[in-house]
Amino acid sequence: MRFDKLSVVIPCYNEERTLEKVVNRVLAANRADLALEIVIVDDGSVDNSRTVMDQLAQDHPEIILDANPVNQGKGAALRRGIQRASGDIILIQDADLEYNPAEYPRLLGPIIDGRADVVFGSRFRGGDENRVLYFWHSLGNKVLTLASNMFTDLNLTDMETCYKVFRSEIIKQVKIEENRFGFEPEITAKVAKIRPRPRIYEVGISYDGRTYEEGKKIGWKDGVRAFYAIVKYNLIH
Repeated sequence: MRFDKLSVVIPCYNEERTLEKVVNRVLAANRADLALEIVIVDDGSVDNSRTVMDQLAQDHPEIILDANPVNQGKGAALRRGIQRASGDIILIQDADLEYNPAEYPRLLGPIIDGRADVVFGSRFRGGDENRVLYFWHSLGNKVLTLASNMFTDLNLTDMETCYKVFRSEIIKQVKIEENRFGFEPEITAKVAKIRPRPRIYEVGISYDGRTYEEGKKIGWKDGVRAFYAIVKYNLIH
């Protein structure tokens, strides 16, 4: 199967300090044999993120801009961005600097080589460097991944990872309902239910996490919603 175009979808909420750096890293990391499209969705930012986005779009024709009129959450921004994406492969990239676009070749490799339909980047697999931060956040992540795996019968190590890469025809057939961070378990459950089941791979990635003082947004309420989403989209839905 031939892949000609990569769409990188970036949800953005109040990331004026990091957005330009992330976009520049995405531009530098893209494989030369793939056309690149960057879809940035402003999720109702109240800082200068939109000004940064507008300037980036003027400078780089690869960039497509979209926006939610008010802040709705990461899932809502991704729903809009994935709808706009036109690439053969769709990759999700956060607008902060926690995930490194230099690792795109590793993430894209299993799909480009024809071995995978979906790739998760795992912060807990392999020997890549990771910033040491919150114990309870890490434990909560592992508990949610375990719960998700029990329902989906997958053996993922990092269901909550930002880095998820899809062949376009896989993700386009999934109806995204969650507006916030419940997107992660929702998309995992719904992809696992597709028949025949897509070929899902994991690759180890580095992680430069932020503190809450530095702008980290996810909190314990999002963890509760994620657990609810695991039950909803695996059992009730």
